[in-house]
Amino acid sequence: MACHKYPAVGTALIFLAFAQFGTALKCVCHVCANNTCETEGACWNSVMLINGKEEVAKSCVSPSEMKGQVFCYSSRNVSKRQCCFTDFCNNVTLQLPRVGDPSVPSKWGALELAAVIIVPVCLLCLGIILGICTLHGRQRCTYSKAKKHDMEEALSDRNVMSSGKSLKDLIFDLTTSGSGSGLPLLVQRTIARTIVLHEIIGKGRFGEVWRGKWRGEDVAVKIFSSRDERSWFREAEIFQTIMLRHENILGFIAADNKDNGTWTQLWLVSEYHEHGSLFDYLNRYTVSVEGMILLALSIASGLAHLHMEIIGTQGKPAIAHRDLKSKNVLVKKNGMGAIADLGLAVKHDSISNMIDIPSNHRVGTKRYMAPEILDDTINMNNFESFKRADIYSLGLVYWELARRCSVRGIYEDYQLPYYDMVPSDPSIEDIRKVVCDQRLRPNIPNQWQSCEALRVMGKIMRECWYNSAAARLTALRVKKTLCQLTVSKDVKD
Repeated sequence: MACHKYPAVGTALIFLAFAQFGTALKCVCHVCANNTCETEGACWNSVMLINGKEEVAKSCVSPSEMKGQVFCYSSRNVSKRQCCFTDFCNNVTLQLPRVGDPSVPSKWGALELAAVIIVPVCLLCLGIILGICTLHGRQRCTYSKAKKHDMEEALSDRNVMSSGKSLKDLIFDLTTSGSGSGLPLLVQRTIARTIVLHEIIGKGRFGEVWRGKWRGEDVAVKIFSSRDERSWFREAEIFQTIMLRHENILGFIAADNKDNGTWTQLWLVSEYHEHGSLFDYLNRYTVSVEGMILLALSIASGLAHLHMEIIGTQGKPAIAHRDLKSKNVLVKKNGMGAIADLGLAVKHDSISNMIDIPSNHRVGTKRYMAPEILDDTINMNNFESFKRADIYSLGLVYWELARRCSVRGIYEDYQLPYYDMVPSDPSIEDIRKVVCDQRLRPNIPNQWQSCEALRVMGKIMRECWYNSAAARLTALRVKKTLCQLTVSKDVKD
């Protein structure tokens, strides 16, 4: 047993025990006759590093040498010694401590020492910074919630009902003084639950559209069935996107879920437009050249606003519609169009380059699908692909509109795109064969060449429904072209 495991007192007791009984201890000795020596002290074993070589020594230690413990305690990088107290116990080979042995203290270099000092300091500083940021974030969050709460309190049930303000005034106040994303939820609920439904004005796969009244004002109420909750939630979410409000996008008022005792109704309340959709309008009326340009320009303006990203604190993400058609454009009293039905819209986060695609079982309308959607070659990871598909649909809407433009009393009957090429309720395969395989497009009448406005509209259509998506116009380019057409017409007049 190694001597270094015993304290000095223990060693002395063992030594006294040997001395008392007078028993001589036999040890291995390199410098003795027969390599053996006897002692009343202890056996001694050592190894030393001399000139790069290990030198081993084994011998006996006398009791007088034991008193100073000189030989029994040494364990350094260059030498090691130990004592033991049984016969020939020193007949073992000692090993010098190696560099990297955890039991051996080593001298650290400057780099290690610097790391030991710098790393804890950096971690401490990082912790302080994170603590400050967290505290600041909580303060801002608290302030934001307090501000929102104050705004909602200011427009609480009692205040809304007693303010005497119209819906237009309420929306204007909240849009200009708030986030620009619409009325607070409390106000939306107050308005929705005090609307009186009057008549049904439309039906779709989502549910029904009603005309209702709030304090004498007409509103449109889109009522979703409970199985279409995702569509309702998504459309309400898109409509409340910051900075979305635009004169050529349907004005959102409120979203609420109402329990009528039998089932839950999902309400989406918006501005009411008595002319209904562009589809309904064109079925009933023709339009003048000026009316056609105004409708076409307003639709392009609404789509350009949707597609555009607004950078800033009160910014707006780029949005693609994905279901643009004449039934999803409403005609306002002033003759402009307003884009509606944003339930399938996708948002683009330019910072993370993430595309927010709704988890919705609905798809777009087959008749208005772009070639790349029909043949499944659209790049879903590129947001520009969705915008270009919207432009294709826009070209078809313009074709429906231009056919109903009356020039010197001449106009076409209203028809849906591809009415003469596919069945009335076509399958995707029917449309794909015509649009992708045969690369056909709706017919543009020759008489349009005699009217500058219709000629320009025909040119825009062709450049909107190119088979190559990258070759199509942008919504902003369409808008600028129609603006120039308006200016040139004004100059001629």
